[in-house]
Amino acid sequence: MKFVDRVVLHLAAGNGAHGVASIHREKFKPLGGPDGGNGGRGGDVVLAVDTNVHTLLDFHHHPHQKAGNGGQAAGGHRNGAHGSDLRLRVPDGTVVLDENGDVLVDLTGPGTEFVAARGGQGGLGNAALASTKRKAPGFALLGEPGEERELVLELKSVADVGLVGFPSAGKSSLIAALSAARPKIADYPFTTLVPNLGVVSAGTTTFTVADVPGLIPGAAAGKGLGLDFLRHVERCAVLLHVLDCATLEPGRDPLSDLDALESELSQYEGTFGELLEKPRLVALNKIDVPEGKELADLVRPDLEARGLRVFEISAVSHAGLRELTFALAAAVQADRAERALPESPRIVLRPRAVDDAGFTVSPDPAEPGGFIVRGEKPERWIRQTAFDNDEAVGYLADRLARLGVEKELAKQGAERGAPVTIGDVSFDFEPTGGVDIEDWAPGRRGTDERLDTSTRSRADERLAAKKSRHTGQWDEE
Repeated sequence: MKFVDRVVLHLAAGNGAHGVASIHREKFKPLGGPDGGNGGRGGDVVLAVDTNVHTLLDFHHHPHQKAGNGGQAAGGHRNGAHGSDLRLRVPDGTVVLDENGDVLVDLTGPGTEFVAARGGQGGLGNAALASTKRKAPGFALLGEPGEERELVLELKSVADVGLVGFPSAGKSSLIAALSAARPKIADYPFTTLVPNLGVVSAGTTTFTVADVPGLIPGAAAGKGLGLDFLRHVERCAVLLHVLDCATLEPGRDPLSDLDALESELSQYEGTFGELLEKPRLVALNKIDVPEGKELADLVRPDLEARGLRVFEISAVSHAGLRELTFALAAAVQADRAERALPESPRIVLRPRAVDDAGFTVSPDPAEPGGFIVRGEKPERWIRQTAFDNDEAVGYLADRLARLGVEKELAKQGAERGAPVTIGDVSFDFEPTGGVDIEDWAPGRRGTDERLDTSTRSRADERLAAKKSRHTGQWDEE
């Protein structure tokens, strides 16, 4: 199986369905009342940790994912069905980033979930919009579109110990000797192309070790497989420098290798803190070779002078592995004790500020004398309004006036006819002019007298005028 540890996902949540404007019709019941149902909610896109998934390969081949749309409503108080959520299984240790590279969530631990894209809310039908003032609404609210996002998923291995070393330093051989892992081992560089995890036991302590691609100078800038390597050691609690004491390459020795490795670790800008702040141990490998043993004895005092714990080992003969294993276990246990979780979960409350009106009004830089209204509620109400229905537009005006948008516009100097933009819609500012929203009642369904700009008289007005003319003629006779 191909190993993929970084993908770009294009997610689309389900759209909410529109509400329905319907009037109950039954023989001998002329005033049946509104019975339009609510539209179904769109499905969410959820990322969930699954311990049986170890790669992001599925998303590499299918980067576009979409949840189900909400079901359409109908009359007779029949609501639409909710759209089905889309659950995407990701490996343990997946980091979710937005398009700007900011970390949204770190998915670690079985069962951890994150709603990556929220489905749109279904629109309310006219039955839900009925009130004592508006007994038979002639409109319904529109469903909201689902959220669309482009996210980056990065898999960062969850391991306690990370093996750091040059290619062919013996990291794969070491993890094979310490655990039951069987990585590919060969006598050429970059044999390891994907991370390998092994479980190691030392007394009562069990921990995991990660063997990742080898590191070379320039890795922090993307040279070789460096970024693939460094991404998988960010979570490690302890780093183990595996230094080759029997290399045949000219100009290389354990001290220069260590300096190069630490230089790359210091230059890498990770998500979970500086790599050089982690506890680091040194393993001088290949002491089964006579020249390697001599070189290890030679450089060991210099390494210990730097404050590093040094172990002379051989992954082939298993010499020194027991001491190294227990030293790693002690370092891991100390890190676990320091990061011990509290016994009870912490509850975080984020109350809304006292002076938070739920919206802001600011001058429009692109339109002289215009204003822009921003806020979750006003922008959501705009999306829910059918602007081809005067009554629905009047209902939107009522909601904005109750929220205080009209008052704030007037406070900031908005004049009648000033362009006002909310979301994707722009309109001219027309204040209610003293109309009491609470006492005002709409007229015929689907109309709003406050939005009537036609000079043509209504049918009832024309009928009254006609009757008055006939009455006048009869009075003269």
